[in-house]
Amino acid sequence: MDLTDLKLPKGVVGLATGAGAIYLLYKAIKAGMNSHSSDASASPVCIARLAIERERHGKDSGELRRLLNSLENKQDEYSKGMILHSITRCVYLLEAEASTCTFEDIRLVGSLLDDKDNSVKIQALNALKAFSGIRKFRLKIQEHSIKVLELISTVWDSELHIAGLRLLNGLPLPDFAHPQLRRVMPSLMEILQTDSILAQVQAVRLLSHLAQKNDLLYDILNCQVHSNFLNLFQSTQPGSLLFEVLVFAERLSEGRSSPHYRAVNWQYNEQSLHEALFGDESRLADRLLALVIHPEEEVQIQACKVIVSLQCPQDIGNRPSSSLETSSYFNEGDAS
Repeated sequence: MDLTDLKLPKGVVGLATGAGAIYLLYKAIKAGMNSHSSDASASPVCIARLAIERERHGKDSGELRRLLNSLENKQDEYSKGMILHSITRCVYLLEAEASTCTFEDIRLVGSLLDDKDNSVKIQALNALKAFSGIRKFRLKIQEHSIKVLELISTVWDSELHIAGLRLLNGLPLPDFAHPQLRRVMPSLMEILQTDSILAQVQAVRLLSHLAQKNDLLYDILNCQVHSNFLNLFQSTQPGSLLFEVLVFAERLSEGRSSPHYRAVNWQYNEQSLHEALFGDESRLADRLLALVIHPEEEVQIQACKVIVSLQCPQDIGNRPSSSLETSSYFNEGDAS
């Protein structure tokens, strides 16, 4: 069904230029598809006209407030999920209206992260992500970061992982979350090695950000990985994932080469990420050289950046010869 099926006047359709108007027009269309009323005042055309006129004159539609109020009432799991989904759409499309919401509204949405139904948790995460685009709510939403990390590490659901990681990647994670981040590091690394591309991309983005934190770098590098971890660097992987994995490798390489990190003699387990990427038996160099001719330019460039970071570590002149193993590995390949 399209707009012509509803026989909406051209003027009504033409007025739907703002994001909020589009949403309200969508509601009118949906009403037209589901309505069986013969009351002319409740027709899709009347609803659309009223909604768009309110939008044009800067009036609050009241839709978001109505949804939040209904969320406070006893609802079954399906209804809660649908209400949260509608709240998410409203926040994105009716930003001015969403900005008038309160911290109590954020608390209400956040409380549903404790719901027993995973689909409700996912919709609550999506709603919080929408609200996080409004500056005044970011610190309040940040308070839920520990709970979100707990969900990601205890609920094995790719959609929940995607929603939770998207939320975390859009927030500045506070220092008080670092102990919890250490605990969930194995889970983040496990998500990175799943076969859900969207979840993998979100996981590696978060790991790349955390790799820039001095107090978390060792926890990441010593995290256990599968024996086939370097498959993530195969040219057959989607370009979006390859690019993010290469950014991650570059940040790890830069981090381990920093004076702050080299001041400690770190020990790594044999199945660690460090050994997979930078150990004596690592074949990372082969994978990187193959990616230099990848069809996607951003992957080519990022592969070159990783190679440079491995060959030209910081303060190279002050480093012991054992720390130049990765650089010499490339040179050996060139010599042959």
